[in-house]
Amino acid sequence: MNQDIKSFVIVGVTRAGRKFRPSDWADRLCGIMSAFGADHRMTYSPYVRPGCNLSGDKTVLVDARLYEVEPLAYKFMVNFANDNDLQIEPLDQDHI
Repeated sequence: MNQDIKSFVIVGVTRAGRKFRPSDWADRLCGIMSAFGADHRMTYSPYVRPGCNLSGDKTVLVDARLYEVEPLAYKFMVNFANDNDLQIEPLDQDHI
């Protein structure tokens, strides 16, 4: 199986143009990849981060380096977007 591993953004809008719910989906999705530090604060993974685009839609940035660290987590992110019919936008490595 030849996979093309690239960085991408999951946009909280379905391919049909509807906003994805619940509104905190991006924080929840990134939360499964987060860790608590010695200061008892949650820190997002450097490979999976919540954000928003210029339209104000919630997004999750997935760094291609996640595949090297944990391939199943990378595949989970891809499958989450596809299973929920969410828009995926590819990113250049230079823009991460």
